[in-house]
Amino acid sequence: MRYTQFLIPTLREVPADAEVASHQLMLRAGLIRKLAAGIYSTLPLGERVMQKTAQIVREEMNRAGALELTLPFVQPAELWHESGRWNVYGKELMRLKDRNQREFCLGPTHEEVITDVVRGLVSSYKQLPINLYQIQIKFRDEIRPRFGVMRAREFIMKDAYSFDVDEAGAELSYKKMYDAYTNIFTRLGLRFRAVEADSGPIGGSFSHEFMVLADTGEDMIVTCTSCEYAANTEKAEIQVPDVSEPSEDQFGVLEQVSTPNVRTIEEVCAFLKADPADVIKTLVFDIGSEAVVALVRGDHEINEIKLKNYLNCNGLELADEVMIEKVTGAPRGFAGPAGLSGVRIIADYGLKGRVNMITGGNEHDVHIVNVNIGRDFNVDAFADIRLAVEGDACPRCAQALTTTRGIEVGHVFKLGTKYSTAMQAEFLDVQGKSHPMVMGCYGIGVGRTVAAAIEQSHDKDGIIFPASIAPFVVLIALVNPNDEKQNEVATNLYEALLGHDVEVLLDDRDERPGIKFKDADLIGIPMRVTVGRNAVKDGLVDIKWRKTGEQVQVTINEAAAKILEALPNL
Repeated sequence: MRYTQFLIPTLREVPADAEVASHQLMLRAGLIRKLAAGIYSTLPLGERVMQKTAQIVREEMNRAGALELTLPFVQPAELWHESGRWNVYGKELMRLKDRNQREFCLGPTHEEVITDVVRGLVSSYKQLPINLYQIQIKFRDEIRPRFGVMRAREFIMKDAYSFDVDEAGAELSYKKMYDAYTNIFTRLGLRFRAVEADSGPIGGSFSHEFMVLADTGEDMIVTCTSCEYAANTEKAEIQVPDVSEPSEDQFGVLEQVSTPNVRTIEEVCAFLKADPADVIKTLVFDIGSEAVVALVRGDHEINEIKLKNYLNCNGLELADEVMIEKVTGAPRGFAGPAGLSGVRIIADYGLKGRVNMITGGNEHDVHIVNVNIGRDFNVDAFADIRLAVEGDACPRCAQALTTTRGIEVGHVFKLGTKYSTAMQAEFLDVQGKSHPMVMGCYGIGVGRTVAAAIEQSHDKDGIIFPASIAPFVVLIALVNPNDEKQNEVATNLYEALLGHDVEVLLDDRDERPGIKFKDADLIGIPMRVTVGRNAVKDGLVDIKWRKTGEQVQVTINEAAAKILEALPNL
């Protein structure tokens, strides 16, 4: 392709509303343009990257035995009512009505639709297992779309769904998809980690997220320094501490202390000259049917997802001032567990064995010191309900956990029979008995993967694309297109590379060399060949590798062979 025949609208300045590197560079390199909040047009250069990414996904899905189809983007509300998600999914679900006032939604995911397809076509165990996938637009009405295509409202996603006769078959399907994802992200040239994750609104019993490792990632990942354990912070388990129960002779005298306008952990510690680890943080939650009190150490943070899963409730949110006062008798900031009645109290494992703690006094401007579990109050249960932090003990091997940042690009779920039971997607076994199909769900954000690749690999000059998804693999910078000899050399090399099926872009613009070099670095082409005065004078061209900055001179006659030799190692 010749640059003069292609559309690459590069920008010199960083767009004001672009917060992260991938967003800035995708705009500046002419890959995308914003249409509305969280909605982007993909331009020709970006489309090449998206299609190459999607093709790698498609090849590995096909290799794993999945079958491609296309499902409707607009989905009838009836299916969502069947699954029970119409009133649960939240405001991210874009709802609309047709001219007959029938309710529909724009598909944020396709569990309901694929289950409807399969229940109408599959009735016997002989037709299972089956895995169906598509690469298609999704829409989720994010409350705050940001970071360009990283968290857009409209995006391209590969979603696959497996159907099996039993859990053993579902395990095998899950393993095939896990391995396929590993192959996909390896072929894409990404540094990534598969981590245990919460299943969220999709549901299901178990899941893994595939995280591209990047310092700018919005997700925190917990990994073990010794074994293979890895999880996101929403899911990360913490080993139960092996501590002995304290004896009563360790308990100090319970004492109320006046703490005027002292509410936060920081304020309490400063006022009482205490360590945050010696404070109990008392949090009141509204779970719809009742209030629940959760306790964690002052130096720890509650993990609401763990708490929600432990309580097995549909919804959970921090209580408002009215509920807090009703439960504790005190305003926010002065709640404590001592003296509470008629409410469940769940304490984090980090409080086991702790003595002489500081808590709110359940009175305005009052705290209590030397509070002890068992003497001054009881808990209904201890549980793992806090966020893991650096240095915690691994739940598998007890060695130290460490944290790093990542960007979620793929997610695999074990759905079980959540949707097949609700929507009666059943099959007949060999005895003619009916059973719900056991399902799995597997998603990859195509645009998000491209953005993650850029976040992981860029520099001050622009994008450094892996060769597998670069829009072109080689760029020939023709320094002076008006010079007949330079033009001849560049054109001959261009045609020679095309003859070997090399994706090559010939920059034949009548622009200054500096502009061509800056654009080449910005759009991230792995290899740049410069045809300039040296080609005419000495019969030499310059080859530069974008990733390493390495540069060599070769003769015109050697150039094509040198490039072809280097391609497998890009």
